[in-house]
Amino acid sequence: MTKNLKELKKEDWNRLFPVELVDHNPEWKKIYEKEKQQILDKVGKEKILRIEHFGSTSIPSIKSKPYIDLMIEIPKELLFDEKLIKEFSQLGYSHFKVPTRENIEEYSTFGKGYNVDGMKEQIFHIHMCPKDNAMWKQINFRDYLNTNKKRAKEYENLKLKLASKFKTDRGAYVLGKTDFINETINLTIKK
Repeated sequence: MTKNLKELKKEDWNRLFPVELVDHNPEWKKIYEKEKQQILDKVGKEKILRIEHFGSTSIPSIKSKPYIDLMIEIPKELLFDEKLIKEFSQLGYSHFKVPTRENIEEYSTFGKGYNVDGMKEQIFHIHMCPKDNAMWKQINFRDYLNTNKKRAKEYENLKLKLASKFKTDRGAYVLGKTDFINETINLTIKK
C-alpha cells in the first residue's frame, strides 16, 4: 500500500477520497478557528498576514464536502519558502505546488487529514499565496453566496448533480464548478 500522499496517483485519490456532500455542520467554524490558531502559534503573524475560511464549509446554507478550506496570505517573497513549508509539515501538512493555470498564478497548497489507510480524520486544505493572486477572489465568491441564498442554492444543486455524476472523479467534479464560480465572481465585481 502507498505510504504517503505524494505517491498517490489520480486513481488512488478518486478511490480513497470519493466526492461526498453532507449537510452543513455548525462545528466547522470552531474547527477552522482552532486550526487557524494552531497555524498562527506555530508560524507566526510576521509570515501569515491573513487567514480566511472559504469553500463550501464556510457557507452555512449549502451541503459540502466536509473539508475545511483555508486561504492564507503571505508576503510574495515567502512563496515556496522551504522554511515556511517545513513549519507547515511539522503541523502535519503535505505541501504541493499548484502550477499557473488560466488567470491564476502558481501558489502553494497543503493538505492534512488524508489517510491512505482509510481512517477518517478532519481534512484541511490550505491555499497559500500573496494577496495579488486571483485565488483571493474565492473570498468574494464565499461572501456573495452567504448574502445571496438563491445563488447559493443554485450552487448546491450544481454540486449535488456533479457529485452524483463524478463521485469517483474529483478533477471532473472541480472542473464542473468552474463556470459557475467564475460567473459568480463576475457578479461580485458588478455589485
